[in-house]
Amino acid sequence: MKNKKIHIEQKELVVKSKTDNLTEIRTFVSNGARSAGVPPNVVDNIILAVDEACTNIIKHAYKYFPEGEIHIKLEFTSNKFTIIIIDHGTPFNPESIQDPDLQKYFIQHRVGGLGMYLMKSLMDEVKYISVPGKYNQVQLSKNI
Repeated sequence: MKNKKIHIEQKELVVKSKTDNLTEIRTFVSNGARSAGVPPNVVDNIILAVDEACTNIIKHAYKYFPEGEIHIKLEFTSNKFTIIIIDHGTPFNPESIQDPDLQKYFIQHRVGGLGMYLMKSLMDEVKYISVPGKYNQVQLSKNI
């Protein structure tokens, strides 16, 4: 029996860490997901998760420093769509973020702070890797 080779397609985008670039990121991810055959309702969830990840990078990793770079790589096979987002900003420990108590959150009329929760809820897999002094990487995957 021969090993079946899996074909992986890749696309890449590099933008500066400005909120103005979120539209370009959303368009890039949307076009990539659609060309990979991801259903439209799932594309919207992927875009929201990527938007949260990139907003967190801009706000927290780069602290609104507009010259930081965000590298976005799309990889997809016939059954999985993955977004790899790399920055060179301040590292982050995702274990430090607890899942929110949503009832308490809404009662207190809080705004923000749901990024990690949304990413985990919308995607099938969320991985975070940090190599201090080198880079941070968020990997978001959705089975298709």
